[in-house]
Amino acid sequence: MSGQLILEWPNEKVCILRLNRPEKYNALSRTLVDELRTAVTELSETKAKVLVLAANGRGFCVGADLKERKEMSDEEKYDHNRSISGLADDIAASGLPTIAAINGVAMGGGCELALACDLRFASQEASIGLTEARLGAIAGAGGTQRLPRLVGTARALEMMYSGEPISSEKALDWGLINGIYNSNELDQCVLKFADLLGSRSRRASALLKKVVYDGLDYSLADGLELERVAVSEVLASEDYAEGLAAFAEKRAPVFE
Repeated sequence: MSGQLILEWPNEKVCILRLNRPEKYNALSRTLVDELRTAVTELSETKAKVLVLAANGRGFCVGADLKERKEMSDEEKYDHNRSISGLADDIAASGLPTIAAINGVAMGGGCELALACDLRFASQEASIGLTEARLGAIAGAGGTQRLPRLVGTARALEMMYSGEPISSEKALDWGLINGIYNSNELDQCVLKFADLLGSRSRRASALLKKVVYDGLDYSLADGLELERVAVSEVLASEDYAEGLAAFAEKRAPVFE
């Protein structure tokens, strides 16, 4: 590993992928993107139940490393963008619950990585935006699709047309983030919530995630049928049997 990414394991059920280019506000170099993609993919082979995306320094991530990109050919620029987009897709496709801990600025591709997570928590000082309009560009790592699904078309277009970031308070009001914490408490509060998710069934969490996201593209009737099929699978699972036994015995369940 290059040192641009740090893997932290507070326990065997929670993995924190911490971006570690604080002097660059965690800009996404080609090396960092490659290491993130590898780490996200390899988590499926571990006992992890929760993935937390966090960062060192005053910035969560300012998106693509533009100084590095300036020296790239047109083909290399496109490949770099596709890699960032692929990383966002990898995070979104993970079977684990995913949480972004936004400790500072989250701009461009950094915002798009947060959008790819299931949940987002931010510090009071955080600012979040798809700022590509400032450079005569558009979001290219899922932002044009994921942001409207979270905050609605009009608000998403307001952010993308202007290229201006919004405060954590406005992001909370718009439903872009799930909560706000003091900067010195963010990691601790996110980890506490991640520990709670880590106590749940990994199988059930993965199935729940699939049903919710797939159902968004279905009619209500088809979505309800998708849910019924998933429930039949859950009711026959070992984890559900363990949950019932734990309830009867008045103890915490221990899921496989």
